[in-house]
Amino acid sequence: MVEQDTNRFEVGSDKRLAAHQIMAEVMRALEEKGYDPINQLVGYFLSGDPTYITSHLGARGVIRRMERDELLEVVIRDYIERL
Repeated sequence: MVEQDTNRFEVGSDKRLAAHQIMAEVMRALEEKGYDPINQLVGYFLSGDPTYITSHLGARGVIRRMERDELLEVVIRDYIERL
């Protein structure tokens, strides 16, 4: 069996700020439309299907400004830093 190196993702401070802005805009739009933001975002992150995100306030386009893996990295990194 061949051992493979673990992939490393690094998100710089500019992308981190952009991710925070994206998530804030998307959360606002989801809440305004009455959706549970957590459920919708989990669906989006797991499936990659942008229809989990409302088009209200352009949120569907906003969330696609950054790759899912980069957004998810910021979310997880922020969570871990707060532990």
